[in-house]
Amino acid sequence: MDIATFSGIVVFLGFVLGAVYLQEGLAGFKPFLNAEAFMLVMGGTACALLVNFPLSSVINSGKVLMKVMRSKGEDTSKLVSTFVALSQKAKKEGFLALEADVKAIDNDFLKRGVQLVIDGSDHEFIRNMLETEIDFIRERHKAGREIFNALGTYAPAFGIIGTVLGMILMLSSIDDVAQVPRRMALALAAAFFGLASGYWLFMPIGGKLKHRSDEELFVKEIIIRGVLLLQSGATPSVVEANLKAYLDPAARKAIKKEPAAA
Repeated sequence: MDIATFSGIVVFLGFVLGAVYLQEGLAGFKPFLNAEAFMLVMGGTACALLVNFPLSSVINSGKVLMKVMRSKGEDTSKLVSTFVALSQKAKKEGFLALEADVKAIDNDFLKRGVQLVIDGSDHEFIRNMLETEIDFIRERHKAGREIFNALGTYAPAFGIIGTVLGMILMLSSIDDVAQVPRRMALALAAAFFGLASGYWLFMPIGGKLKHRSDEELFVKEIIIRGVLLLQSGATPSVVEANLKAYLDPAARKAIKKEPAAA
């Protein structure tokens, strides 16, 4: 699980609950127990999402959310060590000797790239195949990101709509002026639900998805570079030097601490 995402969500919720409790005690939570406001905001946001996006994309947004909560970044230093080991073996025994190593590779993109090298594909064919796959991955990531960005836009808007609707109903049927503050607080609960969900959940998740996408595409760029170096018959030292250029200083030092990986 991504600790940063989980912590950001839970800690802010704790701040809100703590602020309400310290100000008003348990009675302070009563204005927020407004099922009508909650249904209007969340229901309206969900319906707007269905209007804007295909049903299949909306359904897949659940998988996208799980990716945000669970996924971890690729260990780039281990990736470099893997390519160095593959190039050493290819130099000694040839590309066909890498068949056993391919089966042990967990990264599907890396596995396909190395398999293309084993199959004898030329430089341009490998580059075109892998870069085409990256383009499709980028588009899929963009679609998932747009859904949460749209949610972050719609939710605050429906919060304001709920507030305006609540105030219209309140002012059109008010009999006792003393009841106005209480009913206004209930109407403003819709704005709270919309603004909180939009800027606390949906927009930050969209930002995290962009960060995840950039990380994944960066790793795949390293893989493409490594596969092309492997196909060209570069020496292990050249492979290591080229791939290290993609890494930050800390990751480069981690490679030096893994002599057994080579």
